[in-house]
Amino acid sequence: MRLENKVAIITGAGSGIGRETALLFSREGAKVVVADIIEKAGEETASEIKKTGEGFFVKLDVTKREQANQVVKETLEKYGRVDILVNNAGITQDALVRKMTEEQWDKVVDVNLKGVFNCIQAVVEVMISQGHGVIINAASVVGVYGNVGQSNYAATKAGVIGLTKALGKELGRKGIRVNAVAPGFTMTQMMANVPEKILQMMREKTPLNRLAEPKDIAYAYLYLASEEADYINCAVLSVDGGLTI
Repeated sequence: MRLENKVAIITGAGSGIGRETALLFSREGAKVVVADIIEKAGEETASEIKKTGEGFFVKLDVTKREQANQVVKETLEKYGRVDILVNNAGITQDALVRKMTEEQWDKVVDVNLKGVFNCIQAVVEVMISQGHGVIINAASVVGVYGNVGQSNYAATKAGVIGLTKALGKELGRKGIRVNAVAPGFTMTQMMANVPEKILQMMREKTPLNRLAEPKDIAYAYLYLASEEADYINCAVLSVDGGLTI
């Protein structure tokens, strides 16, 4: 029970990595706030948690500052504190740069970068007043190495890495650790439209000869959220099987 009685808000917790993380955190003793823009998926995750643990669903569009504030407000009303924030929500809108629309660029930036900022700002005063907290941000190997057709996504994930390092230095003195996880290609719904030949190519480029499963990333989140990682701050943990793009 590595997170016994901890209170965790997880964005994008209705599916994929976020769902796996929410269920894992619950099994490890956390009270989990399932935040997602898709109500059905979020309710299903929360319902699964309630079978053996404690948690609830709150609808959240991370691009809306007032909704991020509301999630924190409801969490405090129910549990009195927030120990962990996992900024997992993210999207892709892939296109070559000469064909990318302004809408595609803006949407990815708003969710993947501004959304992270919104959620952090919503929770940071609470964590400062507590004198402790853990913030974990979803970066990506694409934010480190880049990738063709993902200039918007790569830019946001590189931005998340910079934000993580800056806030880790700013908030560490307040007892708040800020870290990021940089997954490799992971078998979630986001990969559903990737041709099999591309997936196979990525498997072959990965020394472990497979793509990540959501649980691989969830366990990295768990480690960084736990007291075992109490001296880890401003770090970017790559969980990519040794892949370099």
